[in-house]
Amino acid sequence: MKKFLEHFQDYIRAQDFHPDQEQEKVALALQNLNQAIKSQKRFSLFSKKEKPKGIYIYGGVGRGKSMIMDLFFDFVSPNLKKRRVHFHEFMTETHDWMHQHRGDAVDDLLMRYADHVKNEVQLLCFDEFQVNDVADAMILKRLFTSLMDSGIIIITTSNRKPDMLYEGGLQRDLFLPFIPYIKKEMTVLHLDSQSDYRVIADPDQEIYYFYPRDDDTKKKFDALYEILTEGHKPSIKKLKVKARTINVMATGDIARFTFYDLCEKPLGAEDYRAIAQKYDTIFIENIPIITKAMRNEAKRFIHLIDSIYEEKCRLVLSAETDIDLLYAGSDHAFEFDRTKSRLMEMQSAKYHDMRVSA
Repeated sequence: MKKFLEHFQDYIRAQDFHPDQEQEKVALALQNLNQAIKSQKRFSLFSKKEKPKGIYIYGGVGRGKSMIMDLFFDFVSPNLKKRRVHFHEFMTETHDWMHQHRGDAVDDLLMRYADHVKNEVQLLCFDEFQVNDVADAMILKRLFTSLMDSGIIIITTSNRKPDMLYEGGLQRDLFLPFIPYIKKEMTVLHLDSQSDYRVIADPDQEIYYFYPRDDDTKKKFDALYEILTEGHKPSIKKLKVKARTINVMATGDIARFTFYDLCEKPLGAEDYRAIAQKYDTIFIENIPIITKAMRNEAKRFIHLIDSIYEEKCRLVLSAETDIDLLYAGSDHAFEFDRTKSRLMEMQSAKYHDMRVSA
């Protein structure tokens, strides 16, 4: 039977991508993990002693981390209970579960949650592991310890090496014990490719990104909206997200918002995910240059683009300036590099081919 590294190399050739030794290094580590899983001769949950180490893959934006993990996720035996999920989504689920069981004994709550998760999965693949929230930071070591002690294998991608997680965060000293835990319990791999493949994958950029904010741009933006909606008039739709209601200007499966609607109101990752799951095409207009003073808006915009990208929606934007100059702040500069890379990819013909075939 074909091993994962060979499967990965075949995929690279089929996509006409350039071979990358750094990516192959990660693929080989995943191949070894797959062999360790198969050597157990059964797909029952592992004990802590026999469970193979998980893998933490980090590197710059667009280096192929998610691509490799997703290929492995599809490759690994279907007899293994597995789940691939964006890290923010998983943490939202975690906090919801804990909120629902908040009347229970707090000391064993995370262990009970791990027992709940292990009934569903043996292999858990997280995309975009990052820590921006003090609530997440406070529980992560206990949460991961509980999950791994339950026998769950974790693979995760991240833009940050473990030592940089939650850098500058509130009460980071309480988070710091989690970093050596990651290094001990997971194989940490740096995908050190020098190329951002999202940017070079297709030179045909800015298909659906209009700037600057002037009358000519607005005419083009409105004209594309008219074409895609076939001239049908939009109406206000109410989208329920738990106890909240979001007003959406929509025509069929096409939604239209302003930057103010989505990023200057108190919305979060859950709301953006619900919008991206509901609508196939999302128009967002009047995006300003995001300055240092707009910390909350920057964070929301990052989560918004992540959600839209994950759901493979078509995204049409009108903005003050081009993608490279869109963020003029400093607090979220590292995270915004990924956002810019994704925005570039989302304007390409290759992304739109991918979303049509999904």
